[in-house]
Amino acid sequence: MDFIWFIIVGLVAGTLAKLLVPGSKSEPQGWFLTILLGMAGALLFGFAANLVLGWNVNGNLLGTILSATIGSALLILILRAVKR
Repeated sequence: MDFIWFIIVGLVAGTLAKLLVPGSKSEPQGWFLTILLGMAGALLFGFAANLVLGWNVNGNLLGTILSATIGSALLILILRAVKR
């Protein structure tokens, strides 16, 4: 059941990140890539926040979605910088 919630949070966070950091039409799109983006962002920000700041961002749903959205937006910006 936790994996299903992880997928739902990934979809919401990926969608919010794409709204915050809009891209061109040439970038990959679709619901599957949005879920993967949100899940990767959640893992990235969760790991970094715990490692660097000692924060445990997994407490409530809103905090998890917020942290996953921040991580996803950062991931989009990093991937764009690497792509150039």
